[in-house]
Amino acid sequence: MIYAYASLTVTNPDKLSAYREKAGEALAKHGGKVEAATGSARAIDGAPAVPDVVALLSFPDAASAMSWINDPALADVHALRRSSGGSDIVLLG
Repeated sequence: MIYAYASLTVTNPDKLSAYREKAGEALAKHGGKVEAATGSARAIDGAPAVPDVVALLSFPDAASAMSWINDPALADVHALRRSSGGSDIVLLG
């Protein structure tokens, strides 16, 4: 099991809403799932920029995570997420 941290700064809530409708199925295609997500994250140490939405994703392995992000059939889904505002995803491992 490997995890990824996704952070979004939302500037277009409608695009984010459209993304959420497709995101679960897109993740599942590569064995991924959302372990936890929140729209109310808060800093507990230091002074980081706190995003509007944070999610912890899991995948069976790094290859599955890379297949998900690079899947040409999911390009429109990833484009929706990116068009909702700032979007960063970090693979933890």
